[in-house]
Amino acid sequence: MRDNPEQIILPHKVKVKEVGESSILIEDEELKERRRKRITFIGQLLIGILVFVLWELLAKWKIIDSYYWSSPTIIWETGLIAFTEGTLWSDLLYTSGATILGFLLGTFFGSLLGLSFWWSNFYSRIAEPYLIAFNAIPKLALAPVLVILFGIGFSSKVVLAFMMTVIVTAIAAHSGVKSVDKDLEKMLFSLGAKKYHIFAKVVIPSAMPWIVSSLKINIALALAGTIVGEFISSRQGIGRMILYAGQIMNINLVWVGVVVLSILSVFMYVGTVWLEKRLLRGRRIRE
Repeated sequence: MRDNPEQIILPHKVKVKEVGESSILIEDEELKERRRKRITFIGQLLIGILVFVLWELLAKWKIIDSYYWSSPTIIWETGLIAFTEGTLWSDLLYTSGATILGFLLGTFFGSLLGLSFWWSNFYSRIAEPYLIAFNAIPKLALAPVLVILFGIGFSSKVVLAFMMTVIVTAIAAHSGVKSVDKDLEKMLFSLGAKKYHIFAKVVIPSAMPWIVSSLKINIALALAGTIVGEFISSRQGIGRMILYAGQIMNINLVWVGVVVLSILSVFMYVGTVWLEKRLLRGRRIRE
């Protein structure tokens, strides 16, 4: 019998290995992780419920002015009317579609731009200052120009979301490229590896965590770009709905738009977390 028996981990809730007359019980780490996630989710849900209950009570007891701050029940009733009799559903699809499309395009082309710096140090040195300078420009200030160029329709909102995300992704990918192990590159070249082999097997996997880390920021920036575009000029969208509600002094409808955008941003954040796990799954397995 070994002094330190090896523990075998099996995909069960409890792992058991018989060693002579004794047995070693090992709790599944995946089970622990699921329990932690469940507790975290319950805690987050309870905090959200507490906020809405407190908001409702403060409005009911006249501690806050319900004309300006509304209340969850009034927002719910107004939202149902906007959903069944108004254009809330089509506005939601319009805003979310422009945001997601701009986010995907910006992330994709930004990644290509940042990764392209690895191929040539000369090109990287020339292009990097312009990348930094363009990142310093407030893209939202260009929104009126982009709306004029691309019209007041869907395209201008996608372009704004794209502009908000492409440079952030490019800078993240460029940082990942600069973090690649130079000694590993030299060793692979000495062993006869081609440049595109190193790019595919070393550079992209090394830069992937940097690119993925920008996703959560990008989705928020893409949503902000879309909403600003809708504020400037649009026929549809949650931003247009909020602007219209403000013009006719329908504060409850404004709050409906704000709450819907908050819920939409949460779902988009959860989507980016899911995407992050899928993109990094292979890397975690290799590690």
